[in-house]
Amino acid sequence: MSHRHQHIVGIHYALGPKIGEGSFGVIFEGEDLLNKDSKEPVAIKFEPRNSDAPQLRDEFRAYRILNDCLGIPHAYYYGQEGMHNVLVIDLLGPSLEDLFEWCGRKFSVKTTCLLARQMIQRVRSIHEHDLIYRDIKPDNFLVSEFQLNNHHNSQLNSGGGGGRSSSVSSKNSVSSSASSTRHSSQRYITASAHGDPNLIYMVDFGMAKQYRDPRTKQHIPYRERKSLSGTARYMSINTHFGREQSRRDDLESLGHAFFYFLRGSLPWQGLKAPNNKLKYEKIGLTKQKLDPRDLLMNGAIPEQFATYLKYARNLKFEEEPDYDYLIGLIDEVLLQWHLQDDGHYDWMDLNHGEGWNIAINKRANLHGYGNATPRNNKHHDSTQAKNSDTNKLNRISQASRTNPNGNMKSNANYNKNTRSETPGTNGTRTQRRTNYDSMGTHHYNRLENPHDNYYHSQEAGDNDDLLSTDPNSNILSKNFSRLCCCCYC
Repeated sequence: MSHRHQHIVGIHYALGPKIGEGSFGVIFEGEDLLNKDSKEPVAIKFEPRNSDAPQLRDEFRAYRILNDCLGIPHAYYYGQEGMHNVLVIDLLGPSLEDLFEWCGRKFSVKTTCLLARQMIQRVRSIHEHDLIYRDIKPDNFLVSEFQLNNHHNSQLNSGGGGGRSSSVSSKNSVSSSASSTRHSSQRYITASAHGDPNLIYMVDFGMAKQYRDPRTKQHIPYRERKSLSGTARYMSINTHFGREQSRRDDLESLGHAFFYFLRGSLPWQGLKAPNNKLKYEKIGLTKQKLDPRDLLMNGAIPEQFATYLKYARNLKFEEEPDYDYLIGLIDEVLLQWHLQDDGHYDWMDLNHGEGWNIAINKRANLHGYGNATPRNNKHHDSTQAKNSDTNKLNRISQASRTNPNGNMKSNANYNKNTRSETPGTNGTRTQRRTNYDSMGTHHYNRLENPHDNYYHSQEAGDNDDLLSTDPNSNILSKNFSRLCCCCYC
C-alpha cells in the first residue's frame, strides 16, 4: 500500500480500498503503519456519529469483553474521525453461508460435524462471558482471511491435531517456504498467524445481550410478549412466541443451522403469508409441530443431530447447558460414521484442491467478509481508485448530515423493526450483500451504482424467513442496564 495521499485514522491506520457498505456505514480495508511486519490487513468500519442507533462503541466493548476467547476478532481501536465513529478490527474471510453456496448449498456430514464442534465452542465462550448472542446464523460465522491449499494445509496439520492445532515449527516452515509470489506469501503469513486457516470466528454482536450479572451471576427474569430478535429461519421456537431468550435459544438456533447445512434447506423456508407477522408465526408453528427426528431425511442425517435439537428445546430458561454433552454427540457421529477428524473441510476441495480463495478469483462477485474483488487483483493499483473510495466516504459524511436518522437511504424493503432481502423473481440468484460483520445491516439491497460489485447473489425464491428483527425494545432490567456492554440490550 503506497503511503502517499493516505487517509489516516486512529493515528496509525491507513485507509485502503472499500470492501463493503450498508445502511449504517462503510467498511474499508486498512493497514497498521506501526506494525508493517505482520502483513495483516485490518477492517476499518465507519458509521455516522449522528446515527439513530450507533453500534460501534458497544461492539468495541463486546469485543473487549471477549478478548481472551478463541475465534473472536480482535478490536484494535475505537474513536471518532470527523462526522464518523470508527472501529478497527481483524479482517477475516468468507462466512459459512458463502462457503455453503460455493459448495453447492450442502455440507457433508463430516464438514458439518467439524463446524458444529467449533460453533458450539464459540457460543459456549460467549455464554461464559455472561452474554447471549441472539442472532445465530451461518452469515455470522467466518473463517480466516486466506485458505491454504491442500498440500500446505496438510503441513499445518502434520502433527495430527485434527485441524485444531499445529506446532510452531510446522507453521514457521510453511511461512518461510511461501515466497513465490506476493499473493501466496501473504496468504501463508495470514494463515500461520491465525494458527488454523479453518478456525471459525464469530462476528456481529449487534443483538448480543447480557443474560446475567457478571459479578453476582444473577440471571435476568423470564418474560413474555417480547419483541422478536434474530433471524426467523434459525430462531428458536420460544423466540417466535415472544419469550425472553437465554442460553438455550442460542443452542437451538445452532441446531437449526446444522440441519440447514446437512439438508440444504429447512422445511419452513418459503412459507407464504399476507404479512411478516403472520409469516413469523407460521414459521414458528411449523418448527413446533415438526419433531427433530422428522428432519433426518430417512436416515441420511445422523440421529445425534435430532438428539441435539431436542436437548436444546427441553432446556429450562435459566438452566446451564451441558456443552460437553453436546460436543460429545458430535464426536459420536464422527465415530459411528467412521469419519476422520483431520481438519479437511468441503471447501478445501474447490478448484481442484486450491481452496476457496481461488474460487473468489474466478467469481469476484462472490466475496467473503465484504471483499468486493479478489485479493490478487486489488492490490491498490491506482491512486484514482483510492481517491474514489475516500471521496465516497466524504459523500456519506455529507449524507449523514442531511439525513436526520443518520442512516444512508436504502432501496430495500426496510423499516425500523425488520431488515429484509428482496427475493428473486426469475428463478435465479439476484444481488445480495455478503454478510460482513456487526454493522447492524443484516439484509438489504442498497446499490448506489447498479454495477457496483459489493454484493453477491441471494437464494432464489421467498427469503423473508431471513428477516432479522430489531431488538430496540429488548431492554435489560434496571439492575442490569448499567452493566450491559452491547447496544440494543
